[in-house]
Amino acid sequence: MTIQDIYPAALRLLGRPVLVVGGGAVAARRAKGLLDAGARVTLVAPEAGAGVRELADAGLLAWKARPYRPGDADGAWFIQTATGDPAVDAQVAADAEAQRIWCVNASDHEASAAWTPAVAVVDDVKIAINAGGDPRRAMALRDAVATALDTGDLPLRRGRAGTGSVALVGGGPGDPGLITVRGRRLLGQADVVVADRLGPRQLLDELAPDVRVVEVGKTPGHHPVPQAEINRILVAEALAGHRVVRLKGGDPYVLGRGGEEAEYCRQHGVDVELVPGVTSAVSVPAAAGIPVTHRGLARGFSVVTGHEELAEVPARADHTVVLLMGVGRLRESAATLAAAGLPAATPVGIVENGYLPNQRVTIGTLGTIADQAEAAGVANPAVVVIGDVVRVSPYAPPHFKTADYSTTSPNTPRVPAP
Repeated sequence: MTIQDIYPAALRLLGRPVLVVGGGAVAARRAKGLLDAGARVTLVAPEAGAGVRELADAGLLAWKARPYRPGDADGAWFIQTATGDPAVDAQVAADAEAQRIWCVNASDHEASAAWTPAVAVVDDVKIAINAGGDPRRAMALRDAVATALDTGDLPLRRGRAGTGSVALVGGGPGDPGLITVRGRRLLGQADVVVADRLGPRQLLDELAPDVRVVEVGKTPGHHPVPQAEINRILVAEALAGHRVVRLKGGDPYVLGRGGEEAEYCRQHGVDVELVPGVTSAVSVPAAAGIPVTHRGLARGFSVVTGHEELAEVPARADHTVVLLMGVGRLRESAATLAAAGLPAATPVGIVENGYLPNQRVTIGTLGTIADQAEAAGVANPAVVVIGDVVRVSPYAPPHFKTADYSTTSPNTPRVPAP
């Protein structure tokens, strides 16, 4: 038998009787697959392993604890042999051939009337691969295709209209490699993408030509598409039967108004899924080598978007403050923290365009950073980090280093190194 002799087809076995002959691990695996397809499974074997016994004890299949008899094939729609005995398997196959029943002969794939493919399921797509009778090759190919579907390298998008839905996908700080596997897969299935100006914009270039991209990006103080209109777009597109991905930068639930969008979708009967993202509050500082917590320097951190909230956060160098969208009011924010008691010498780092080719890091102190940022022309998107953790950054000047910022002596008083 050659691969040209194979006509691929999918069997619908729901409620139909099938026969498995054999009681070992292969028989158990094949029986499980048939049960998953909804078949009524009868298994014939004088002895059975643990896998078959578990299925029989659970009442999922009927086990006849005896050798195969020719009459066992009567009435079956499909037969799978897995005895490990070529003579028995050949007899079962011959009986099936005489009754025009499709049979997989596990002992002789060349003589088998049917082959069992390597199968994987990704969402509502079932992958079945034959590889010239080589099961290991088939499994390797199956795994490669499933992985490509999982990661979005192969399209999962439906060609026919179905029930609409919305996925709120956190795209991370902008590097396309930092979106989650789930988010990348949903993006590959989308009919409509409602996109922010931040996040992995390069991925939009990889969408199919007929995928519509609706731009709703905001900049500080400039919201050309109001949030209410974004909510309306999401619901309207989903109710039209489209798969909608709301592609955001960072994480939808970290200062991303994802909660509002999810609530609006649910109020209008639209299925909504939340896919977390790598929030820029943590990842962008990391791009500059700044941990938001570090043993011996900081055990907690606060994330805020404006100087109004700063009066309520701990004004200590050992509690990290992360400012998002804070460049425009940086001078006022620094003054607020200083008035609350934070020393002027507290380190401050600003990371612009984290993880992107034009990333830039500016490091100073609470007392100097506003002037430095103004002189350098610092602009959003940027994340501001305030606290002793900035000392750890490889971009920090040598005099910022302390004798105890490593984890070896976390309780030593923080004093500048000589």
